[in-house]
Amino acid sequence: MTGLVFLLPVALGLGLAGLAAFFWAARSGQFEDLDGAALRILIDDEELRGAIDPITNKVLHHVD
Repeated sequence: MTGLVFLLPVALGLGLAGLAAFFWAARSGQFEDLDGAALRILIDDEELRGAIDPITNKVLHHVD
């Protein structure tokens, strides 16, 4: 019974924190474009031809 005194407020606090995080994400536009990230892999990036990778400092080539 003494465990409930500790676990119940912790569970309610975590639930409210999760609910607050969901409302914050919804308000800040995290769920606006759900298909954009999935379809971005299909877009051919012509701009990458001749671009320089900032990590390796090598020229990126477009491979067909």
